[in-house]
Amino acid sequence: MGTPGHSPLLTPPGVYAPQDDTELLMRALVRERVDPSTHVLDLGTGSGVLALRAAGLGARVTAVDIAWRAVLTTRLNALIAHRRVTVRRGDLTAAVRGRTYDLVISNPPYVPSPHARLPRHSPARAWDAGPDGRAFVDRVCDEAPTALRTGGVLLLVHSALCGTPATLRRLADAGFDASVTDRAVIPFGPVLSTRRGWLRHRGLLTDDDNREELVVIRAQHA
Repeated sequence: MGTPGHSPLLTPPGVYAPQDDTELLMRALVRERVDPSTHVLDLGTGSGVLALRAAGLGARVTAVDIAWRAVLTTRLNALIAHRRVTVRRGDLTAAVRGRTYDLVISNPPYVPSPHARLPRHSPARAWDAGPDGRAFVDRVCDEAPTALRTGGVLLLVHSALCGTPATLRRLADAGFDASVTDRAVIPFGPVLSTRRGWLRHRGLLTDDDNREELVVIRAQHA
């Protein structure tokens, strides 16, 4: 798979390939004021496509993922694209403890799952996020204040199925000025299609729902 105007992007099995949520977050990213003085942190980088875009805008970029395969893929994609990206393996901000950034971007796992235990070795690790879909969204909201400089910005994408108001409240409680800046409604992909009955049972869908809303939340640190 390639990205428009970029070198071909490697997305081996087990690494999250860029999809509609990636594109939505990318559009939000390019609207930010990014230059060579901007320090960017990409949490849950996957293939590294967002990190590479930020580097292409001139930023100093650090990309983090807990999966070794994603870390190695991002390093290779940065090499192929001739982009300077620091790639670290770790569990969200634990990989960069003590460092702060001007901009944090994140496309974390956010799909509600009937399994309470989070997968550790299967491809579902890239999207499953517990019964309410918030296992990682909440952590990004909670950890962002320690990773952002005063006035810094968090850009976070997730599905409305895991609760947009809950994210806005959590960020507000953490001292952020947060709002939804981008939305997209897309057909269910294979994962949500197989979980439609379970999602209806939980009251997250009606019988007629067959599309999902994605949102990008922009939160500025006071």
